[in-house]
Amino acid sequence: MLMGLIMTLLIALASKLLVGLPILSVMGTMVTAIVLGMIWRAVIGVKQQAQVGIDFSAKKLLRLGIILMGIRLDISDILAAGPKVVLMAVLVISFAMLLIPRLGKRFGVDTVLAVLVASGTAICGAAAIAGVAPMVKADEQRTAVSIAIIAILGTVFTFAYTFLNSVFTIPAYTYGILSGSTLHELGHVIAASSTGGQQSMDIALIIKLTRVAFLVPVAFILGIIFMDKDDRKNIGFRDLPIPWFVLGFIAFSIINTIGILSPSVTDFFTQASVFIMTMAMAGLGLNVDFNAFGKMGGRALGMGIIGSVALSVFGGILTMLLF
Repeated sequence: MLMGLIMTLLIALASKLLVGLPILSVMGTMVTAIVLGMIWRAVIGVKQQAQVGIDFSAKKLLRLGIILMGIRLDISDILAAGPKVVLMAVLVISFAMLLIPRLGKRFGVDTVLAVLVASGTAICGAAAIAGVAPMVKADEQRTAVSIAIIAILGTVFTFAYTFLNSVFTIPAYTYGILSGSTLHELGHVIAASSTGGQQSMDIALIIKLTRVAFLVPVAFILGIIFMDKDDRKNIGFRDLPIPWFVLGFIAFSIINTIGILSPSVTDFFTQASVFIMTMAMAGLGLNVDFNAFGKMGGRALGMGIIGSVALSVFGGILTMLLF
């Protein structure tokens, strides 16, 4: 246990240092940790006795990190932004969750991997994938591969958005809505929208956090869809696939909304959630080899590219119609 935990801890610390570099800052610590974990396994290897601690990080710490991430969400901000923001989030998420799995069938990508990529694209990147993975019975290979794909796409699209905004000088409010409703990770949204100024970043974060809030119902619905047919016929309330760790996410968001914690305590939980999730991502990366990524990732990446482009176009159309 200790050996595996130390490995994920070291990778998390290294990721925290490396994101200080301009090239890696857009990727964020969590994505960097997955890549470093994969490199560690490929170059140094993983001893069998370390596997217990690695699995603990990849599974238990992952759920703890998701719970603590709820402290970022202030439900009152979402409500104050108005129904258009909620409608935008619902339409964007529905579009991605319906389109990308269909593209997956065309590309020959298995259903579970396609749903994971769709969740990461539609909701909030790595955290969403981690949240829905147990509900769709995904193994660690598919989970890590889908997170790596979202990392690649999110980074490329962040640079693309920044470039387009500098060329066409999109109004700040409009650019913020587009960034917040279509980019993958929270870090991608912050990086891209910040180039449009404070107004752009404020609305982008509100829309993005609204998408994050939908992690709970999406995980719940996917859990029911991926239940065995026999279980679904005889389902009772106690049998519902309730993602308890996601309910913990809601509890922390309510605590933050009520405002019973001081800003320093809230900031501590925020930083802790990021670091714990980074250790979890390191664990996922340590469980994946490049051969597995090569077999699964190629077609899934193509699926993700088309899905992300379509989502950007759809988000742009919605922005013009709703705002």
